[in-house]
Amino acid sequence: MKLVAKSMKHFTMKNKTKTSDLIKQKAKTLGFSAIGISKADFLEKESKKLRTWLDNGLHGEMWYMENHFEKRIDPRRLVEGSKSVISVLLNYYPEKIQNENSYKISKYAYGKDYHYVVKEKLNLLFDYINDEICEINGRAFVDSAPVMDKVWAAKSGLGWIGKNTNLISKEFGSFVFIGELIIDLELDCDKPIKDYCGTCTKCIDACPTKAITPYQVDARKCISYLTIEKKGDFSNEVKNKWNDWIFGCDACQDVCPWNSKLKPHNEGAFQISDLLQNMNKEDWEEMEKSSFKKLFKSSPIERTKFEGLKRNIDFLK
Repeated sequence: MKLVAKSMKHFTMKNKTKTSDLIKQKAKTLGFSAIGISKADFLEKESKKLRTWLDNGLHGEMWYMENHFEKRIDPRRLVEGSKSVISVLLNYYPEKIQNENSYKISKYAYGKDYHYVVKEKLNLLFDYINDEICEINGRAFVDSAPVMDKVWAAKSGLGWIGKNTNLISKEFGSFVFIGELIIDLELDCDKPIKDYCGTCTKCIDACPTKAITPYQVDARKCISYLTIEKKGDFSNEVKNKWNDWIFGCDACQDVCPWNSKLKPHNEGAFQISDLLQNMNKEDWEEMEKSSFKKLFKSSPIERTKFEGLKRNIDFLK
């Protein structure tokens, strides 16, 4: 079997375009919304921008952003021998949203934790390449290691990084999850597309806490950071500015023109439950720990824990 795999690898290297097309076709059959490929290489421009952002303390208490800096800016240090970064998008824009008389959670948290869903599909794609095309070495990543996922998605032509620092796809907007396969197989690379934000500043203007400046977010002011990453108590400076968000915030995405005519996802794992959809503020305030564990089992909201969620709700009262 190894001899066959090696000979197929030799064949594949001579047919990068065909191999790349096969991988893209498989990704679509697995349910990914889009896929693009870029060369695994040093991110010179992005490394300088990241270093400045960190040096200015704009990452707040997210100390992990300081770790493994060299791996974060060069996937070849993260995955030995890597040659290609395969980036995928998975649409999570919902058909149904929360009750209007409710505390708000980010749409990405409506259903099952995306880490599990995207990672499972990536592992299936990895197995397909390894079993059907050629032997490869590599790893799948979903927001779980020092990988600049939005940068790689943009380099792969899947969209551009907007003024709110989210990746924006012309077809799927910014309500997309991003994942990567970093592998030691050389493939055809896609070309980046241009920035279509133009003169629009709707995301900047809509931010309740003024955390956004063009192409930069001060995490210390960002509601998503405050409700999920921040430990301890909150400053009174952000009191009455959260607009009822208790887990994450979609304010800058909800106003983006590229999100105005999106098609809802068809991923069952991301569907909002009837119970969650119909909850009102009183339901949230009276929620007990046992109910929290049952309702948010395998949900992104598990991350903030019951005590963290209650802290956020109490701050809004």
